Amino acid sequence: MNRTILSMLAFSVLLLTSCVSNKKFNALQESCNQQIAQCEEDLKAAKDKLSSCTNDLNALRSEKNIREEQMADLRAQLTDCQKQRDIQLSQVGDLTVMSQGANENMKRTLDQLAEKDKYIHLLQAAKTKADSINLALSANLKAQLKDGIEDQDIEVKVDKTVVMINLSDKMLFQSGSSDLTSRANEVLGKIATIIEERPDLEVMVEGYTDNVPINTACTKDNWDLSVKRATAVVRILQKNYNIDPNRLIAAGRGEYNTLASNDTKEGRATNRRTRIIILPKLDQFYDLLNPDMVKAEKPKGE
Repeated sequence: MNRTILSMLAFSVLLLTSCVSNKKFNALQESCNQQIAQCEEDLKAAKDKLSSCTNDLNALRSEKNIREEQMADLRAQLTDCQKQRDIQLSQVGDLTVMSQGANENMKRTLDQLAEKDKYIHLLQAAKTKADSINLALSANLKAQLKDGIEDQDIEVKVDKTVVMINLSDKMLFQSGSSDLTSRANEVLGKIATIIEERPDLEVMVEGYTDNVPINTACTKDNWDLSVKRATAVVRILQKNYNIDPNRLIAAGRGEYNTLASNDTKEGRATNRRTRIIILPKLDQFYDLLNPDMVKAEKPKGE
C-alpha cells in the first residue's frame, strides 16, 4: 500500500511540474513575440528616417554642384580678364622710348585696367551674394512647403539669379477656371511668409496651360485663362497676405513654353502649372551695370 501511495504521489508531482513548465514556456514565448514585433516597428521607423535623410543629402549635393559650377564659371571669367590685362601691360612694357603724351596715355590705360579689375570684383561679389541668398531662400521654401504637400504637386529650384516655384494646376485652381481652391490659400500663405521676409526681392507669377482649346462666357482662350490665373494668385498675395503690390508682377504664358508633350494626358498635366519666380529688383542690376556706381564703391581697407 505504501508503494501505491508513493507512486501516485510521484505521478502527481511530475504532472504538476509539467503544467508549470508549459505555462512558463508559453509566457516566455508570448514575451519573445512581443519583443520581436517591437523590434520590427523600430526597424521600420529607422528605415523611414534613413530614407528621409538620404533624400535631404541628395538635395544638398545637387545644390552644392550648382554652386561649384557657378564658382568655376566666375573663376574662368576672372582668369580671362587677368590674361587680357597682362597682355596689355606686356605690350606697354615693350615700349622703350615714349613721349610725355605716351606716358600719359599709358597711365590712363593702367587706371582703366584698375577700374576694370575693381568692377570685376564687384560683380563677382554681387553674384556670390545673390547665389548665397538664393540657396538660403530655396532651403527655407522647401522647409515651409514640405508638410502636407505631395512632391509631384510642387517643385522648388534655383536657376542662375532666381528661385522658381512650380505649382500644379490641381493644387491651386478648379478645373478649367481661375477660381482658387481652399488648398491654394494654405500653400500661398506659406510662400507669402518667405516673400514678406525678403522686401528687396520682386515676385513674378506666371500662368501656363495645356493646348486644349477653351472658350467660355468668362474665358476666351488659353491666353486669357493663363493671365487670369496669374492675376488671381497676385491678388491673394496682396489682399490676404499684405504683400506690397509694387513688388508683384502677373504674366500669362498661355499654352506655350511647354515642359512636356501635349500629346499625352500626363504631359498636359505637367504643362498646366503656375510658376512663382522670386528675383532681385531690376534697379539692382542697373546699378551693377552703371560705371559711376562702380567708381563710388569703396574697396575694403581704404
